[in-house]
Amino acid sequence: MNSVPLGLLIIRLSLGVMLEIHGLNKVFGSGGLAGTARWFDGLGLHPGWLHARLAAANEIGAAILMAAGLAFPVAGAAYIGLMAVAAMTDHRGKGFFVFKGGWEYVAIIGVIAAALVSTGPGAYSLDAALGWHLTGPGWAGLAILVGLAAAGGLYFTATRWSAGQLSSERAADVGGTRTDASSSG
Repeated sequence: MNSVPLGLLIIRLSLGVMLEIHGLNKVFGSGGLAGTARWFDGLGLHPGWLHARLAAANEIGAAILMAAGLAFPVAGAAYIGLMAVAAMTDHRGKGFFVFKGGWEYVAIIGVIAAALVSTGPGAYSLDAALGWHLTGPGWAGLAILVGLAAAGGLYFTATRWSAGQLSSERAADVGGTRTDASSSG
């Protein structure tokens, strides 16, 4: 038995479970989507209610694709984009080391995602079962380009949202509660 497909499966499952937990925490964690929205607002990603939902959906979807080894360049681009946004927001200005809040962790996850797109998801994947060969340097380059372009576009638009738009366009949660701090009364 070749150990490379098993190693790729272990890496994919590890990355998939990690990001799935992050995505589910944004929805079902102690603050729920409302808390995630406030956190994103604090990071400068406006409107927070929208970015909370986009991030959760992207993380959950990308995690499923990564773990399954399905549409692998799409999974890689999503991981790269997510990690780039995290580096530009939550980890920005905190240096390299993750124990100081730095960008070390998100950079490694992004690089691993790009490397995996280059090598491919392995024999134990849905891409392999479907006969899809979406691997190699060209696919990895495309995943990097799409991921970084999406992250840059999201960051640019989210950080230029005006305060007036932010307060007037805030959406209600499914349960009918507001997602901003001014909803306490």
